[in-house]
Amino acid sequence: VQLVESGGGLVQAGGSLRLSCTASGSMFGLNAMGWYRQAPRKQRELVARIRSGGSATYADAVKGRFTISRDIPKNTLYLQMNTLKPEDTAVYYCNAEFRGSPDYAAWGQGTQVTVSS
Repeated sequence: VQLVESGGGLVQAGGSLRLSCTASGSMFGLNAMGWYRQAPRKQRELVARIRSGGSATYADAVKGRFTISRDIPKNTLYLQMNTLKPEDTAVYYCNAEFRGSPDYAAWGQGTQVTVSS
């Protein structure tokens, strides 16, 4: 499975961006997909995750501002980010979790999001 992110960029505080992640290859055994981010000198953290059944969870820092969604026929995952803050600046990674023996995960290459104050 290959994951390719797009949609990052530079935006002013209060602005919006929409990230996309297009998956190619077999999605058999897909359990969930999600967005993670990693800021300089910080650990990678979960931003939002959506299970194959459609339920979504969000990090407290982005609740009410970010929305995760997916287009199953297009094998595409989205992250709509509104009311962006400088602390949202990070590299954003797409992730896909698969059930298997053992379970495994795929990662995208990341897309930079920079929010200026």
